[in-house]
Amino acid sequence: MVEARLGWLRLAAYGLPGLPLAALGIPLYVYLPTYYADDLGLGLATVGLVLLAARLWDALIDPPIGWLSDHWTTRFGRRRPWIALAVLPACAALWALFVPPVGASAMYLLGWTAILYLAWTMLQLPYTAWGAELSDDYHERSRIAGTREGFVILGTLMAVALPPTLLGAEAGRGASLALLAAALVVLLPMAVALALGAVPEPTRRAQPGPGWRAGLALLAENGPFCRLVLAYLLNGIANGLPATLFLLFVEDRLQLPAATGLMLTTYFLAGIAGVPLWLRLSRRWGKHRTWVAAMLWASAAFCWAPLLGPGDFWPYFALCALSGLALGADLVLPVSIQADVVDLDTADGGGRRTGLYFALWAMATKLALALAVGLAFPLLDAAGFRAGAANEPPALLALALLYGGLPVAFKLAASALVWKFPLDAAAQSALRQRIESRG
Repeated sequence: MVEARLGWLRLAAYGLPGLPLAALGIPLYVYLPTYYADDLGLGLATVGLVLLAARLWDALIDPPIGWLSDHWTTRFGRRRPWIALAVLPACAALWALFVPPVGASAMYLLGWTAILYLAWTMLQLPYTAWGAELSDDYHERSRIAGTREGFVILGTLMAVALPPTLLGAEAGRGASLALLAAALVVLLPMAVALALGAVPEPTRRAQPGPGWRAGLALLAENGPFCRLVLAYLLNGIANGLPATLFLLFVEDRLQLPAATGLMLTTYFLAGIAGVPLWLRLSRRWGKHRTWVAAMLWASAAFCWAPLLGPGDFWPYFALCALSGLALGADLVLPVSIQADVVDLDTADGGGRRTGLYFALWAMATKLALALAVGLAFPLLDAAGFRAGAANEPPALLALALLYGGLPVAFKLAASALVWKFPLDAAAQSALRQRIESRG
């Protein structure tokens, strides 16, 4: 049985693991590459190749883990055993990576990064699939996702703010990584234990799924899923471009290097503040129309970015605050809509393949980030831009257009795909009736 509406304590217990999982991402992607390349002396080229191989491994393991979590049923549920099994290797791998021994080699980095990505996938995919299955209600799914993603934003803020707060603004990368490792090996097991103990996994009737060929055909014929993944990919590129170019834009275009921390904090705090607003609007307008409204809101804010120049502190502060409001919708509404799309697959005879669908969703997320980097850096290089150098106006204009112009185009394309999305509250309710009637 699934609950129509989760109590706030149970809801918070489910969302809490999102905090350490998000806090793990900042040191892994921001501090770790430079630390191993510069501080440990492995070099940028070596570290780049190692992390590229690890990211390919990370993408390849998503579908198998998603499929296995759909099909491995125990008396403790399908999702929770994976989460419990992943905690220990995740803590061991993050400690080994963040606090490496003297003389750590490229193979050391590759091995422990591969283990961490495997454990992270074993945690993250069943965790999000579990959230999608906690309720069959159209709007309650948004409330569950909103709580989880609120903790995700808090975890991101914690990872950004904790090292300079406790160690000082001049803290080195090694000290920052060690501090975050110590915090995470305590917080992650505690958060997971609380969630597993306080939130039961819904019991559902077993449903036989199709064979792999019929299953692939059914997935390819799921029009709403294909449309949603494409829209999410486009919107992910739109979000990835300014994320990738944030430091360059603030330091080279605006010439405000000391403001980076404040601007990031403003953006994420606005994201937290925006979650209740978008949830309320989604009850009135529907999830897909509300998501479109948020993308248009972000586009209206970002379209002014190319006009900003050196010293424009307050206009950029306003841009971060206004665009940050849309972050809550980007985090909450698409993943809630994804749960509705899985209902269509289940109603059409696909079985309960939430894990597989969310694995494909994770691959789209990683592809979007990779494409954002793959677009931004070659185009900047072709424009003659050099980080930290005295760039010519055309190069700075290219930076501004990639940061604030191209993302708007991608968001508008995503909005066009989502505007007439066919699964609203009435359609999802009809799907649930079909599923129940199948027994």
